[in-house]
Amino acid sequence: MPVSIDDFESGELPDGPSVPEQVVTYLYTHQSQAFTRSEIAAALDENPNTVGTALSRLKERGLVRHKGEYWAITDELERVADAYDLHTITRRLDAEDGGIDPDEWDAVAPDQTHSSESEADR
Repeated sequence: MPVSIDDFESGELPDGPSVPEQVVTYLYTHQSQAFTRSEIAAALDENPNTVGTALSRLKERGLVRHKGEYWAITDELERVADAYDLHTITRRLDAEDGGIDPDEWDAVAPDQTHSSESEADR
């Protein structure tokens, strides 16, 4: 849903559930069915490409499954519950203390290299 440029500039943006949250909620409430990306997008009134990106990321996290054109919630519902609990706790903590300031984090975070980097690159 578009917002006015004034709202965008002021930072007064809607604070509804994200597309991934909407997708998980929708698929969870329809556990006995599988849907195409377009069907999910239409049900959520969201852009199909945005929904497609969310579905791919949720699949990487093991929260949804995919066969052909169809998507469904994972059959490991405990995984969904754990993800929901983590999300809820993180939101609550962010609300209590304002969250993590990225600049402060970068200043004190340990320097980490990715496992994909070779010894020669380090």
